[in-house]
Amino acid sequence: MLNFLPPLVRGIIASLLFGLNVLFWPMLVFVFSILKFLLPFSPLRRLFNRILPWLAENWISCNSGWMRLTQNTKWDVQGLEGLNYHGWYLVISNHQSWVDIFVMQHLLNRRIPLMKFFLKQELIWVPVMGIAWWAMDFPFLRRHSVEYLKKHPEQKGKDFATTRLACEKFVHTPTSVMNFVEGTRVTKTKHARQQSPYKHLLRPKAGGMALSLDVLGEKFHSLLNITIVYPDGIPTFWKFLCGKVKRIIVRFQAMEVPKQLLHGDYAADKDFRVTFHRWVHQLWQEKDQQIQLLMKEVIGTPRIP
Repeated sequence: MLNFLPPLVRGIIASLLFGLNVLFWPMLVFVFSILKFLLPFSPLRRLFNRILPWLAENWISCNSGWMRLTQNTKWDVQGLEGLNYHGWYLVISNHQSWVDIFVMQHLLNRRIPLMKFFLKQELIWVPVMGIAWWAMDFPFLRRHSVEYLKKHPEQKGKDFATTRLACEKFVHTPTSVMNFVEGTRVTKTKHARQQSPYKHLLRPKAGGMALSLDVLGEKFHSLLNITIVYPDGIPTFWKFLCGKVKRIIVRFQAMEVPKQLLHGDYAADKDFRVTFHRWVHQLWQEKDQQIQLLMKEVIGTPRIP
């Protein structure tokens, strides 16, 4: 609607609306989070566990509102049919920009349960948001580096134990467990440093997926495999706010996970770990080829991130 305005003006308007949204909805979430913390009684917790996702979904809807108001993005989306709001999903996606999160939330809000992202342990100290994420049962994980584990071998396996405990919270409530399998946003530098075998992706990290499937197993209706492509180049968040992202391509694929991969000991069973890595590698090869084809169709010459 406001796409006739200069990009800078649209960026300022979108930033203000985004800021107001961040002030309003998280504060409500914060209030109910405090109540959930102070009143740890089962009936009240169940009530708060219904209220908090509802608030978060309204927050996402308001984000979609300012996006529609300030942007004129052409969306090319396929695969949203047949999703179940009352189901369990393991959601995976390639990761290029903070914009990815807004894209997925915009398209999936109220189509599947609220997505729960794996967060770094340090983020629990973010003012207001930290306790809000905790109250909505977002998993907080402490990832130890290889160097740290060499010095402190007693910590080995605790990352997996933490992930398991986080996933066990989702057994009784329909949930979408979101995992950026690459673990970080793709850049040319990271791509080169990893010597990634993929043209458009970083190497996948399979541990979080394996543990989610081990704990929740048959609870998952399916694996929701998302591929996001920005034909005009990977945008910064400011570029997104300014309405300069002209085209976004998104492909959703709901697929079954092989039954032999649902309940395996990823940490201790080497054969299972090799089999799981092989399956994830195949998924990533297909995703890489899909991105290559989509970009070739749109711009003729594929881009390497």
